[in-house]
Amino acid sequence: MHHRDLQVWQKAKQLAVNVYADCRKGDLARDYGFRDQMQRASVSIASNIAEGYARESAKDRCHLLVVAKGSCAELQTQIEIAREIGLLDQAGFARLDTQCDEVARMLTGLLKTLRSSP
Repeated sequence: MHHRDLQVWQKAKQLAVNVYADCRKGDLARDYGFRDQMQRASVSIASNIAEGYARESAKDRCHLLVVAKGSCAELQTQIEIAREIGLLDQAGFARLDTQCDEVARMLTGLLKTLRSSP
């Protein structure tokens, strides 16, 4: 299976696109360090899923999916902080947080499937 066929990769990629779009708006656009950190975390999610599916071993694949899940938690923390300090409005926060939750749940399910297969 190619990583582009994975629904979780498609959703993670869209999440990164949405983070980049939100980072071009308002005060978040002017906070370069915070904006860059959010963008790096968002890109890391989809990138680690893709890299994992390019690996030959199930162990490597699972490791990179765990890294992707960690980047998802990192991004959720950053968007929550951005909302609390006024860099991200409630609507933007809710949209990105919901997308992060969905990707994290999908990664958890995929990891369970991979770990239980022979």
